[in-house]
Amino acid sequence: MAYSDFTLTKVKEELGLIVKEGKSLFESVTPVLPSPYLQESLRRSESFVTLVNTEKVRSEFLIAPILGEVRAQLQSPISLFSGSEFNVDPLRGLQGFCDFILSKSSEQVDITAPVVTITEAKNESIRSGLGQCLAEMVAAQIFNQQQNNPVNRIYGVVTTGSLWRFLMLEDNLAYIDQPEYFIGNVEKILGILMLPFMQDT
Repeated sequence: MAYSDFTLTKVKEELGLIVKEGKSLFESVTPVLPSPYLQESLRRSESFVTLVNTEKVRSEFLIAPILGEVRAQLQSPISLFSGSEFNVDPLRGLQGFCDFILSKSSEQVDITAPVVTITEAKNESIRSGLGQCLAEMVAAQIFNQQQNNPVNRIYGVVTTGSLWRFLMLEDNLAYIDQPEYFIGNVEKILGILMLPFMQDT
């Protein structure tokens, strides 16, 4: 079993999560203006991504540039991992590859203190990626404890590149943000992605 095998039902039954929905978690988050570089990059990619419309293209031309912008704009140390193996507890199925991880650390060789896990939605279905993302968040929580680097909140995102849905994990309580944010609102997406690195997590 791996992260991709988890559904919402499985994370509740096998990982003991209590999932809460229906609340807007990030209403008060201040939007962040994207750099001219990101604005131009997304503008140039829009028609190409729509035309080709594969997961790989969305990952490379929409998701990665936005995560790269987060890393570029933040003053605090931050590392970005893409397609990295993250085996934390194989007996519980918490193993496999994560699409992206943002970490509150300057280390780029080894994953340390993951704070945000990003799951690319398969078949453009946000809902189908929620279980996988929550499993990765539980793994990040356990990993931090193992490394004696506890983080109170783990954040997660499920995205198609064009659509972004945020999650938050505190202990065994998993919150799924009510709104979904379209890439046209990239300012809000950037603000939420930067939030964990601008507060005491």
